[in-house]
Amino acid sequence: VGVERKQQMTSFVSAKEIEQQASQEYGQLMAQAQKKGLLNQNPQHLQRVRAASQRLIPHVVVFRPDASAWKWEVNVLTSKDVNAWCMPGGKMAVYTGLIERLDLTDDELAAVMGHEIAHALREHARERMGRQMAAQTGTAIGAVALEIFTGIRLDPSLAGTVSQAVFVLPNSREAEQEADRIGVE
Repeated sequence: VGVERKQQMTSFVSAKEIEQQASQEYGQLMAQAQKKGLLNQNPQHLQRVRAASQRLIPHVVVFRPDASAWKWEVNVLTSKDVNAWCMPGGKMAVYTGLIERLDLTDDELAAVMGHEIAHALREHARERMGRQMAAQTGTAIGAVALEIFTGIRLDPSLAGTVSQAVFVLPNSREAEQEADRIGVE
């Protein structure tokens, strides 16, 4: 699909750690949604979302063979937000606002879900976390060096903003483009 970018994964965070954290957080989010009466309230929405995921998930092996062994979960959250997401390890949620407000066809819904699945397949969350940690470390080292050699003390919030703008945000646009391409495929 033309996604050949070499990813810059750091050893700061392992894929297994991210997947475990995502699974735990997903469980907590779904339990909170259940408690508030916001989880899987519309059987038609749930059926559509799960049918789309059942058509999509078998094809993840083309992009990432180990993803077929993920413990995939797909749920619908009642919210006016136009949103969907897929956590590392295949934990997904689609908001009712996406389905209702956009009046999506099954194919359009699958396209959005494919985009979100692509983020998990390409480990964009792990990559972003690694970049943020590296940017924070680099910024701190750079600020200390600047102060030692020039006497100029850099405002930490400004340094953080600059590192985000220079190192993290451009890569998030790349991640979105990758997810678009893989999602369509």
